[in-house]
Formats: sequence, C-alpha cells, structure tokens
Amino acid sequence: MPHRDPPGIVAPHIPADAYRRAESTGAPVVIVVHTAAPTGRPLRHFLYPIAVATAGAVGVFATVAALLALLDFAAHTAVAIAGATGPLGVGGISLKLTRSKGS
Repeated sequence: MPHRDPPGIVAPHIPADAYRRAESTGAPVVIVVHTAAPTGRPLRHFLYPIAVATAGAVGVFATVAALLALLDFAAHTAVAIAGATGPLGVGGISLKLTRSKGS
C-alpha cells in the first residue's frame, strides 16, 4: 500500500526537475489534487429547519401567554367593576354580583 498524505493538510509535491524545466521554459505547472467527495449532508441543511421550527414554537407560546394574560386582566377588571357598582336592579329585581366583604 503506497503512502498517501491526507488531502488538504500537506501541499502537493512537485519534483525538482519538473519545476526547474517549467521555470526555464516558462511552461505552466499543472497540479492535480484528487479529493474525495464529502459524505453526508452539511449541518446547515439541518440547522435551518430546526431554527424555523424553534422560532415558530416560541411565537406560538408567546401568543398563548399574551392571550392568557389578557384574559386574566379582563377577569380582574370585571371583578373590580362588579365590586364597585354594588347590586344591579331592573324592574324591582336586584342582582348582587359579588359578596360583601363583611359576609
């Protein structure tokens, strides 16, 4: 088995006589480096869908949290208004919306 350097780490070797011949004649030196095709998919192919899904999940959670906060605020506002108004009466029928603090 012949010795091979890992690709990309060591520059390819040019024999001295070929280099001197190219230098004296002005001929170009062509270097062919064989590399293996990358295997598998790059990380960015997986990272983009995960980032989009995470952003969507955070958006949904934030929307639900905002809705719950709004409902909580509306319920507290309704209780405060009902406590401040006292009993409601229409045509002799009165409706007490909240209990008094004494009972």
